Amino acid sequence: MKHIQIINGPNLNLLGKREPIVYGYQTFDTYLVQLKAQFPEVELMYYQSNMEGEIINKLHETGFSTDAIIINGGAYTHTSIAIADAIRSITVPVVEVHISNVFKRETFRHHSFLSEVCKGCIVGFGMDSYRLAIEAVLEF
Repeated sequence: MKHIQIINGPNLNLLGKREPIVYGYQTFDTYLVQLKAQFPEVELMYYQSNMEGEIINKLHETGFSTDAIIINGGAYTHTSIAIADAIRSITVPVVEVHISNVFKRETFRHHSFLSEVCKGCIVGFGMDSYRLAIEAVLEF
């Protein structure tokens, strides 16, 4: 059984409420139930924080013991060298995901500090971005 840690960054606790035109109407907790049903052979663990240091701590905690990490860094994607350094420091592969197509949004969202230290990136497929990331991880 593979163990995959999903980490969501700031404001993603508001999925289903926050800008539903961009992010949809579904909460992540509801979507996680669907993911677990789709991948019964995978232990999916979920963590969300609005605080950069807590995300770094979770990367340190799980980055040596899980099979992979899927991260949606939210706005920290575009600002956090510290999270990028944490990803660089761990041994498990990390896949970056974004619900929206960041390249169709404001130009400041076009740069990711996380991309260069992640195994790959999946953007713009809505919540399905997480499913695609899990499928990619299962091929590692």
